[in-house]
Amino acid sequence: MSEGTLYDKVWDRHKVTELPNGQDQLFIGLHLVHEVTSPQAFGMLRERDLDVAYPDQTFATTDHIVPTEADKRERPFADEQAEEMLSALERNTSESGITFFGFDSGKQGITHVVAPELGLSQPGMTVACGDSHTATHGAFGSIGVGIGTSQIRDVLATGCIAADKQNVRRIEVEGELGEGVYAKDVIMKVIKDLGVDGGVGHVYEYGGPAIEALDMEGRLAVCNMSIEGGARAGYVNPDETTYEYLEGREYVPEGEEFAELKEYWESIRSDDDAEYDDVVTIDGSELEPVVTWGTTPGQGIGISEPIPEPESLPADKQDTAERAQEHMRVAPGDTMAGYEIDVAFLGSCTNARLPDLRRPPV
Repeated sequence: MSEGTLYDKVWDRHKVTELPNGQDQLFIGLHLVHEVTSPQAFGMLRERDLDVAYPDQTFATTDHIVPTEADKRERPFADEQAEEMLSALERNTSESGITFFGFDSGKQGITHVVAPELGLSQPGMTVACGDSHTATHGAFGSIGVGIGTSQIRDVLATGCIAADKQNVRRIEVEGELGEGVYAKDVIMKVIKDLGVDGGVGHVYEYGGPAIEALDMEGRLAVCNMSIEGGARAGYVNPDETTYEYLEGREYVPEGEEFAELKEYWESIRSDDDAEYDDVVTIDGSELEPVVTWGTTPGQGIGISEPIPEPESLPADKQDTAERAQEHMRVAPGDTMAGYEIDVAFLGSCTNARLPDLRRPPV
């Protein structure tokens, strides 16, 4: 097993005990909830007459069911199910004393955008949310994991989850990214090379010159898609880029307390002689923009590379590839650079922060 990595240090600091089934009881430092996966968990607490153990460490926002047009946000929502979910979240957070970022707060938004922008996500934390892309928060040097409804119940009731420690794979991205190549291209390359299930049983530690040169928005994008590669979580060691982003955020302490926190944050970085279970090296200087020719992140390709023949792929991927190419109306041997864009969707929890959306075209 790994030793001396940020993952090992954070895990050890949050491990409460080893459970009879061999799993570890892990304390969760930041718990994020939204309207989709939390109602049943609160209901389970009521059935057992339990209170929320640490309401000050849980934060909620309404995320997935919010109408995109401002004039349709009047209550009650036209969609009855959406209105029911939002009403339940409002009631549950009010009764439990949990901070809720609703429409009137000016802080409502995508869960994994809101928490970083407010400074809730900080190095050395364990972060849990009923959403697979909780890996996003690893950009700060924390361990973010997506959890199911029963685990949301556990965090609400005890502040802890039962978890299995993972192996640590170091993804070393060397060199300097070229013009028009960004963080999304890096993680798409990782998934292309290792596969959508290549990270099963692992967390990914991203490092190397190309990763260190990324701004926080780029690191958030890379860590967010760790789950698409099968990894339980992904993270980047905290550095000055991290600290500059955090300083002055609403939930980040100031002055001497911030300086003390920086010392702690530095201490949980992976040691120079840390041992990893696996190391994968990628030459970032050779990367070009990466897009998918198919319907999954595992079907990524550089825009100048030929689309593969399904028969050239492993046997268990050929049928999926053939159907994906038919659906996307692309032909083997062509390059994606030759296809026009018919429809573009702007907005996601991967890279839809303002700096991403404002980035000028190349």
